Amino acid sequence: MGEKILCVREQVCANEEKFLSPYAKRSADSKGREREEKLCDFRTDFQRDRDRIIYSNSFKRLKNKTQVFFAPEGDHYITRLTHTLDVSQIARSIARSLALNEDLAEAIALGHDLGHTPFGHVGERVLDKLADCGFKHNVQSVRVVDVIEKGGRGLNLTAEVRDGILQHKSSGKPATLEGEAVSLADRIAYINHDIEDAIRAGILKDEDLPKGAVETLGHITKERINTAITDIYQQSKGQPHVKMSEEVMSATNELRTFMFERVYELANKSIQERSQRMLSQMFAYFKEHLDKLPPPYLQLLDNYDKERVVCDYLSGMTDRYAISVFESLFIPSTFSIGGV
Repeated sequence: MGEKILCVREQVCANEEKFLSPYAKRSADSKGREREEKLCDFRTDFQRDRDRIIYSNSFKRLKNKTQVFFAPEGDHYITRLTHTLDVSQIARSIARSLALNEDLAEAIALGHDLGHTPFGHVGERVLDKLADCGFKHNVQSVRVVDVIEKGGRGLNLTAEVRDGILQHKSSGKPATLEGEAVSLADRIAYINHDIEDAIRAGILKDEDLPKGAVETLGHITKERINTAITDIYQQSKGQPHVKMSEEVMSATNELRTFMFERVYELANKSIQERSQRMLSQMFAYFKEHLDKLPPPYLQLLDNYDKERVVCDYLSGMTDRYAISVFESLFIPSTFSIGGV
């Protein structure tokens, strides 16, 4: 009786101090949250961020959002959720090999696409074109965790996780090495698993892939991912950066360019055109009928521009919910008169 209860969080922080790279972001050194909170006895702040993201409504909806192929017939195509899990796994592998903070990398990875639109990058381009305020999914992902989740209170994540989410695109400049790891993991994941989906869909064959890139990276997915992670380890071990060699980065970019030319711009072209029309019409409708927005979004109008709030609503939709809302707004339902 009276014995002090062990604070697990303090032990985790002590282990981080012993075993992490000097370039890793330690949990105890976090810049903290916008709204200060009492520390948890069992979890570090980065672990709490991971849990908050996993249990958020936006994360749950990722399972019904398009990655590349819309509503494919088959159970093994990548969705926005399975892509997110791929990124998390690769980012954790990179972080672990470099003695970085695996919890921070995982939290960033799990949150990096929370703001993505229905219908994949088609939806992002449509909203970016329609809204004067513009639309970028990485910026929207931060808005989701800051403003939209929890009835407008947001998730109150740490500065490091928010930065990693915002800066995860290839053009970004993450403030932490864990953020750099996620940015590379995102590229590795979507290129390789989208290749698998394109081959499964009959759009590509193995022999169609650029021969030089394949010779450098590998002929199958697991080889290419292993090559990329191994190269990152060799280039970054003990260094204040996380990066690929010029050879592997060049091959990766060659595959990325190939996928944009052969798959991303062509896959499900008719579906892309229809999804563009759907989102465009719904954007115009809700912009003129703000009272039809759900209550949580109506509340946002007190502090934010109407186009931004309409983008909030549309980007949060899953593919099937977007179709359902479109049908309810623009497609007449059948009816009978006099029991006929």
